[in-house]
Amino acid sequence: MKFCAITLFPEIFDALKFGITGRALEQQLINLSCINPRDYANNKHQRIDEAPYGGGPGMLMQVAPLSGATLAAKHRHPKAKVICLSPQGKRFDQALAKKIAKSETEIILVAGRYEGIDQRYIDMHVDEEWSIGDYTISGGELAATVVIDAISRLIPSVVGDSNSVTEDTFYQGLLKHPQYTRPEVFESQRVPTVLLSGNHEKIKQWSLKNSLGATWLKRPDLLDEITLSKKEQDLLNAFIAEYKKEETT
Repeated sequence: MKFCAITLFPEIFDALKFGITGRALEQQLINLSCINPRDYANNKHQRIDEAPYGGGPGMLMQVAPLSGATLAAKHRHPKAKVICLSPQGKRFDQALAKKIAKSETEIILVAGRYEGIDQRYIDMHVDEEWSIGDYTISGGELAATVVIDAISRLIPSVVGDSNSVTEDTFYQGLLKHPQYTRPEVFESQRVPTVLLSGNHEKIKQWSLKNSLGATWLKRPDLLDEITLSKKEQDLLNAFIAEYKKEETT
C-alpha cells in the first residue's frame, strides 16, 4: 500500500516511524511520501492561504497550490484515490478501513488547515471526504495518520500475529472483551477462573460472551448494525441476566 500525504507539516507524519507502522515502513510493506503545497505557491513567500470571499473568520487554503500538489501526487500515484480529511466527510471506521485495505493500492490523503479549503479544489480533485469523528482538530494531519495506521494494520504481514488483527476491537463489529495478565491476584481482585483453566473452548466462549457484553454496556449502537447468531444472542442474554442480577445484589 502506498500513501501520499498532501500537507503543510510533513514532519507530523514522523509519528508513523515508530511501532508497527515504523516496522512496516522499514520492511516496505507500506510506503509513505509527503508533498507540501507551499512548493506549488506562485509567490516568493510561498503563501497558500487567503481570506474567504463573502467575509468570515480565518483563512482558506487556495486552490492553485493544492491543485499543483495533487497533480504531482497523481503523477507519482496514477491509480490513487484522493481523500480529503474533513469534518464534513463520511465517518472513517473499521469497515471502511477493511474495504480500503482490500481494494486500493494507492491513496492520496489531503490534510487541510486553517478554516478550510477552497471548494473548487474539492470539486475538481477530491474523490471522497472522510472524518475520524465529530469534533474539531487543528488540521488534517493527525486524522491522516490515524487513517494510515488503521489501514496499515489490515495489510498482510504488517502485524506479526494475524490473530491480533482479527481479535481487535471493532474488527468483527464488537468491542473487545476484558483482558488480564500476571499477577493472578492484585489487591484481592482475581483473574476470572476460566482464563486459568486451559480449556480453550470455554475461554473462547467466555471471550465472545464478554465481548458482546462490553458492546451492550458501552456501545449498544454497534449491536444495531450487526446480526447476531442464535448462539451469540443466547450469550448476550446470559450476560445481561447476570449483569442485572449483580446490579440488584
